Amino acid sequence: MNIAKWDMFEVRFAGPETGNPFVDVELSAKFTIENREVYAEGFYDGGGEYVLRLMPDMEGDWKYATRSNVPELDGLVGAFTCVAAREGVHGPVRVATAVSSDLHRHSPATRLAYADGTDFMCVGTTCYVWTHQGDALEEKTLETLSKGYFNKIRMCVFPKNYEFNKNEPEFYPFEGGMEDDGSYEWDFNRFDVKYWAHLEKRIGQLMELGIEADIIIFHPYDRWGFSCMPRSVDFRYLRYLVARLAAFRNVWWSFANEYDLMPDKTMEDWDNYFRLVQAKDPAQHLRSIHNCRQFYDHSKPWVTHCSVQHSDMERVPEWVAQYQKPVVIDECCYEGNIPNYWGDISAEEMVNRMWESIAWGGYAGHGETYLHPDDILWWAKGGELHGKSPERILFLRRLMAEMPAVIAWKSPVKWRLISSIGTTCAQPPPAAPPLRPKTGPSEGSRSATMASLPICLRPSVRPMLVVVLPSPADVGVIAVTSISLPLFPPFVSSGSFAL
Repeated sequence: MNIAKWDMFEVRFAGPETGNPFVDVELSAKFTIENREVYAEGFYDGGGEYVLRLMPDMEGDWKYATRSNVPELDGLVGAFTCVAAREGVHGPVRVATAVSSDLHRHSPATRLAYADGTDFMCVGTTCYVWTHQGDALEEKTLETLSKGYFNKIRMCVFPKNYEFNKNEPEFYPFEGGMEDDGSYEWDFNRFDVKYWAHLEKRIGQLMELGIEADIIIFHPYDRWGFSCMPRSVDFRYLRYLVARLAAFRNVWWSFANEYDLMPDKTMEDWDNYFRLVQAKDPAQHLRSIHNCRQFYDHSKPWVTHCSVQHSDMERVPEWVAQYQKPVVIDECCYEGNIPNYWGDISAEEMVNRMWESIAWGGYAGHGETYLHPDDILWWAKGGELHGKSPERILFLRRLMAEMPAVIAWKSPVKWRLISSIGTTCAQPPPAAPPLRPKTGPSEGSRSATMASLPICLRPSVRPMLVVVLPSPADVGVIAVTSISLPLFPPFVSSGSFAL
């Protein structure tokens, strides 16, 4: 059997159906290639079927041998061959080990890249419970996502109870449901395999679209009891989650949305959840946790990147310097018109914040909260986008992919201008130029002038001074970036940005 690199290997075995296989049966496997060993846990998928999965990340001949407390599942062996990755497949997203683009002058440890080294310019969106809305609306969401605005989506495992989020989902992660009196009864010892098959289908469809699935494992907006399950249930849930989903190359683990609003879980609990997933995940996917007000300590070794809720993009270099990890502002407020302050910014401001985050060395995410007669808000349920920022964001993505290195921000106190001469200035930079799409370049221009800077000239091989990119007709902006540097005193430099 041939499996392409970073695709999913899966093998199924027949086993016992009696008792409770979810808790009674243990199954794992040791995968080997050359002198390397990788361990993966299996899971029960109902109907007497047990499953093992692996995302092979190395070409060559792999072998596996199972381990189980059930004789008929113990000591089973098999093999497959991992061949070259399919065209266009770059592997899972990691913390970069090298910077492949001249666009950023940051440490690789603060950037994201695919496993093959290709730069990952993270442009995400939030659509918390889109997989809980039924096939019709979910297919509409996928149709919208196929337009290429975003390459990451934040999404919850559990349903959400909040404003504009009052509907009951079709499936739940555990067996059980609503009783006649309106209360909920769950068998936390049994997973609903129909729910998990549905979730996997949607994650696989995102993968085919080239979109990362940032899986939110816990959240506080709950009326079902999933936010305050016993610790033993949390651990069983995490192991089942990893066993089922870790072989999808586009999965990220977000341990919580607004973890600090969940008083039933202690900081020790969160640390232990991180450690468990880190130990059980053979693919070592990205791991983060999202705040409401108080940051988790992102310097802890099991955290791969900072997932932040904040509206001040100029704090990005502070966090990059503090944590020396990629900083993703997953929630910087949303384009929309709801009464809540966090959901009423304009399209221009939405794109401006995303641009500023990039200019300061981080990443930021989109969200949309326009009122809808049926409470179908993109930020919660998906469907169609009604705002004006997505086309501008798509333009921004294209701009960043095609733009050569003209300005790269390093920190509030050290920055670099790159031109045909090349300069390095140890001075605080001006405010990051905003991306404010308007009706044309004359209305979108902004100049930043820095006078009498102590400039030290040195040769550079980069000849680019001006970049002009065409703009899509329905956005109506043009991108011009120019830098002029004098050869002699008084060393006055100016940069103009028309976007």
